[in-house]
Amino acid sequence: MADADKPELDVTTPVAETAVVEESKAEDAKEAPKRRRKAKRTVAAGQVHVLATFNNTIITVTDPTGNTLSKASAGEAGFRGSKKGTAYAAQVAAEKAISTARQDYGLSKVDVFVKGVGLGRDAAIRTLVNQQVQIESVMDITHLPHGGVRPRKAKRN
Repeated sequence: MADADKPELDVTTPVAETAVVEESKAEDAKEAPKRRRKAKRTVAAGQVHVLATFNNTIITVTDPTGNTLSKASAGEAGFRGSKKGTAYAAQVAAEKAISTARQDYGLSKVDVFVKGVGLGRDAAIRTLVNQQVQIESVMDITHLPHGGVRPRKAKRN
């Protein structure tokens, strides 16, 4: 009598359903079109933007319209803390950015734009010269203060 009280369970075999799903996935994979590789574009002339702050140096290599080709920073090169602001860290970052741009895009001529007052300004430019990249021009685009900030209000005693 104990067996009569239990409701019957509907047992289906999930193995058969799984096999059908796997077959349909395999068919979808065969029908998917092959993706073509994007043609590598070559950029003969470009721009190098150097942002040299007291704490870090960021090098960005762009094409003439401003689209980024490669970038590197002293922090990205493995330097931490106060070492990021050194000239050597800027040199390593510039080597990394320019070598990537040369390998991937065939960059050979650059205009250099330097911004900031950090130690990495000159080191980054010297590195570009050593990397056999022809420098067309060097421009300093550091902002200059004019007029300064608004003075504090007068003290009333």
